[in-house]
Amino acid sequence: MDIKDATLVMLSESADHPAVASIAQSVYDRLANNEPVDYRLLDQLIGEASGKGVLRALHAKYHPTAYEAIISPILTELGRQKPIRSQRYAKPVDPETDPLLATAWPPR
Repeated sequence: MDIKDATLVMLSESADHPAVASIAQSVYDRLANNEPVDYRLLDQLIGEASGKGVLRALHAKYHPTAYEAIISPILTELGRQKPIRSQRYAKPVDPETDPLLATAWPPR
């Protein structure tokens, strides 16, 4: 199954959840028009589907292999595009306690 087909399944299965259906429709329309789909839209689709219970319903309705075939193309594309945020530089660093940034070497 390709990402366009997977998005179409998500669209049809999320009919009871307008927020998920709207995002899935947007992704599907872009794919049908051969337009690029930004990772933020795919991330929003998966997040909203998870929050509204659509993924849980898909898992209950379909065989595990079919479930994987539905969500894997979306998750694969999301994983390919989404930047990885480094945790190392997210924390504030005290220059005097970090030996690489300190103005003087600590005494022995």
